[in-house]
Amino acid sequence: MIRVLDGGMGGELIRRSAGAGTGLWSAQALLDAPEQVVELHKDYIEAGARIITTNSYSTVPSYLGKSDLAERYVELTRLAGELARRAVIESALASEEIIVAGSLPPLSESYRPDLVPAEVEALPVYQEMVQALNANVDVFLCETMSSGAEAVHAVSQARSYGEGKPVMVSWTLNEIPGRGLRSGESVTEAFQQLQEFNVDAYLFNCTSPEAITEAIKEVVELTDKPVGAYPNRLNPVDPEWTLDNEIQTGLRNDMDIDFFLNMSERFQAAGATIIGGCCGVGPDYISALTARLRINNE
Repeated sequence: MIRVLDGGMGGELIRRSAGAGTGLWSAQALLDAPEQVVELHKDYIEAGARIITTNSYSTVPSYLGKSDLAERYVELTRLAGELARRAVIESALASEEIIVAGSLPPLSESYRPDLVPAEVEALPVYQEMVQALNANVDVFLCETMSSGAEAVHAVSQARSYGEGKPVMVSWTLNEIPGRGLRSGESVTEAFQQLQEFNVDAYLFNCTSPEAITEAIKEVVELTDKPVGAYPNRLNPVDPEWTLDNEIQTGLRNDMDIDFFLNMSERFQAAGATIIGGCCGVGPDYISALTARLRINNE
């Protein structure tokens, strides 16, 4: 059985003009348009997602500090959890099992293992984010982890302060299939670093679907825990990219809904049981994925 994960938040909120197109990325919507955050969560639920992710990807001090809001990261992280839970409660499908996953993101820039904060800086932030999310989430999702160390930082705090809730990890990969994480570590090496934490699911996200397919094949040989995938639609990301610099990362022209569905079937064939989307994948993609899975299961 496949569990459907939701799609991207930041890009979709920008498309809906929720004010996310700033240095604060998706966190801007928490300040300016929290109702749109709720509606987007509900749209993903209606599309078939049974795991929705809190809009806390950008509620980290490094992003909020660009607008002198770093001290509000706990408050806004808590709000992100509250909005996701509210969406579940208000959804017409609230009687079904819908899991709220608390997003624990990179604390500096995505895709940049060279910018991962030191442990002494990272652990207190992750601890407070976990504690801020606890009341409203069912699981924790340490996502877009670009290195083994980054994943250890997030997972350790989710395990220590998450009140026993399941902890999932999702790595982002080198865009070239078979090359491992963006740090240069292999999937096996990153996996081994997490063994003391008894992670509940292993996923790959915000990477090309081609790279994810190969990584799934590697990780299913290492664990009997659930494995998942939620690719982005981005062109390959420059190693020097940051959210604020002039290096642009547009969407792939070839990754339409049919391509996404075909790749999702490859994920499933490789062993994935959790499938969704990341940047550039909206409710229309998730709706099509749900419909395809329904047909395949008939």
